[in-house]
Amino acid sequence: MRFVTFQDGGAEKIGVRQGDTIIDVSAAAAAFGGDMIGVIKGGDAAKAALAKAAEGGAGKPMADVKLLPPIPNPGKILCIGRNYAAHAAEGGAAPPTYPEVFVRFPSSLVAHGEPLVVPNASDKFDFEGELVLVIGKTGRHISEADALSMVYGWSLFNDGSVRDYQRKASQWTMGKNYDGTGGFGPDIVTADEVSPGAMELQLKTTVSGEVMQNANTRDLLFPVAKMIYHLTEVMTLHAGDIIATGTPEGVGYARKPPRFLVAGDSVDVEVEQVGVLTNPVIHE
Repeated sequence: MRFVTFQDGGAEKIGVRQGDTIIDVSAAAAAFGGDMIGVIKGGDAAKAALAKAAEGGAGKPMADVKLLPPIPNPGKILCIGRNYAAHAAEGGAAPPTYPEVFVRFPSSLVAHGEPLVVPNASDKFDFEGELVLVIGKTGRHISEADALSMVYGWSLFNDGSVRDYQRKASQWTMGKNYDGTGGFGPDIVTADEVSPGAMELQLKTTVSGEVMQNANTRDLLFPVAKMIYHLTEVMTLHAGDIIATGTPEGVGYARKPPRFLVAGDSVDVEVEQVGVLTNPVIHE
């Protein structure tokens, strides 16, 4: 199944996506708290209830629906840096031997179809297409063998990075958290519809019609099970937490000449079996 969060009449609602149609299942979702985190916590029971509610339901064209990030306020937004060896190499770094983890905040997120924002402070706004995993239940000290049981589903991310601010200090937080720089969506695809661990999937990022990134998740240095193992060694993960799994080679700053985003661009992040995230680009 594919779940979206959307806005209607000022209210946040839950929908089931079927192709290019969104079916409102908010009435059924109310039994599970009314938001996407509640639906995730509801597990198979919530999934079955929302599937039944969507049967024969009248939908709206996706283009007519104001989408929100699939989880507008995740408890954690964890990002894995330099998780593809070729991406580390294009930046002049050796492949990491331990996950390079940084965080984003919900205030940086924008939905599918909403604009990414080039900030006034910089002209070095870069794209990073990524696969996102959505955590389905609470867990700590999870072994690699059990890690995939923690996965509820998958989505897409554009980890828009303001490169000069990313490098002003040894920590990346400032350059990764400008408002309006993190594309997330359009939906959450439940784990049963995607290859286990989302392995062997092609990831492609296109900027204004030009393919910039084209790689495969088989090349992740820390595959999903290993990510979850390392993260839960440190912290408890909860339903609705999201993990951006890293971007492959081909980002703008490493090109000669560099290719940063400008107003008027449009960015597509595509992962097979998961879908396409599209965001236009504007200037602040």
